[in-house]
Amino acid sequence: MDLWVSIGYILLGLAIGGFCGFYFTRKKFQKELRDNPPINEKMIRAMFLQMGRKPSEAQIKQIMKSVNQYK
Repeated sequence: MDLWVSIGYILLGLAIGGFCGFYFTRKKFQKELRDNPPINEKMIRAMFLQMGRKPSEAQIKQIMKSVNQYK
């Protein structure tokens, strides 16, 4: 009987630990994305200028639309 109780406590501890780990990792990841967005219009302009091109506003809007489509 003690074996089954021990196994039950281990499984309960793993379940609680897994849930807490998932929850806090998700919160931290969301905070990082809020603080450091993956890409914005300023970055797109810089990339175009590094390639030696002057981007039009329509091109920038089109790229932002395609990036935001997959969020």
